[in-house]
Amino acid sequence: MTLRSLSTVIALVGTLTLSGTETVLQALGQGEGGQATFKGGVEAVTVTVAVRDSRGRVIKDLRREDFELVDSGFGRPISDFYAGDAAISLAIVLDISGSMAVGGNIGRARDAVNQAIAVLQPSQDEAALFTFDSKLQQVVPFTTDLDLIRRVSLEGRPWGVTSLFDSIGETARTVAERSNRHRAVLVITDGIDTASRLTAAQVSGIASSIDVPVYLLAVVTPTDHPGGEFGLLTAAGQSEGIGTPADLARWTGGDIRIASMPAHTVAAVRDIFGELRQQYVITFEPGARPGWHPIEVRVRKRNLVVRARSGYMAGPARSGS
Repeated sequence: MTLRSLSTVIALVGTLTLSGTETVLQALGQGEGGQATFKGGVEAVTVTVAVRDSRGRVIKDLRREDFELVDSGFGRPISDFYAGDAAISLAIVLDISGSMAVGGNIGRARDAVNQAIAVLQPSQDEAALFTFDSKLQQVVPFTTDLDLIRRVSLEGRPWGVTSLFDSIGETARTVAERSNRHRAVLVITDGIDTASRLTAAQVSGIASSIDVPVYLLAVVTPTDHPGGEFGLLTAAGQSEGIGTPADLARWTGGDIRIASMPAHTVAAVRDIFGELRQQYVITFEPGARPGWHPIEVRVRKRNLVVRARSGYMAGPARSGS
């Protein structure tokens, strides 16, 4: 990986800013020629929420009254609330594009797939496996028979350009059709997009409007990721631009992890699933104003970090471009 590509990976862990939210709104509201590009019309809005303390530990004992929901700047009552363990629907999306051949990253990615399957609960959780380079391919459809995914051969030389954002957007729509309370997309990649038509903000608009968190596991070489133990990695400064894969993940209520060694991968997968299985599920009535509604979920207790999707579409269906 070059120094330039390393800077791209470092930018992945930039912090979400207000201007990033505005970018999502712009992407949701306008397509080519100023046409609306996303459809709305919902009777209830469901938001999955992850909560951690200042040390990065998952918080599992909160109640409905601990939460506040702000819709377009106004408080909105919570009509339904769920907390606790529940079955997971997980789409694993593996990058097999040419850039993954650098430094053995494809081997790290294959190991991450196996780790993800290992922490799922057979017959309860369900998973599907997708691969992508310039196009997204469904290798194994959603199934509770996780051995079907374990038996898939992921050998072969990575090849082709990378349509990272397009593949995430398409997979998020598929995951949205699953009925389990906890649903997510896990993308295993080196984080470099070279060929997508959609931007990160547009894909985030798709995923966040249907409440599908996206988790990114960025696999890199040890040379490109010096340091000690794997942790909840964050950058010391802001990313230079808006619309990185890390922005996409956080706008949807997901997150990003970086792994360069097997121990990192094990810790990253366990941490992601520890959060995913303990997410809170909040339901509320949508606002009457048609269009995109930015939302914020708050916890009354101090020093807690809350992640949830950035908004939803309300009102009558809007024509696509």
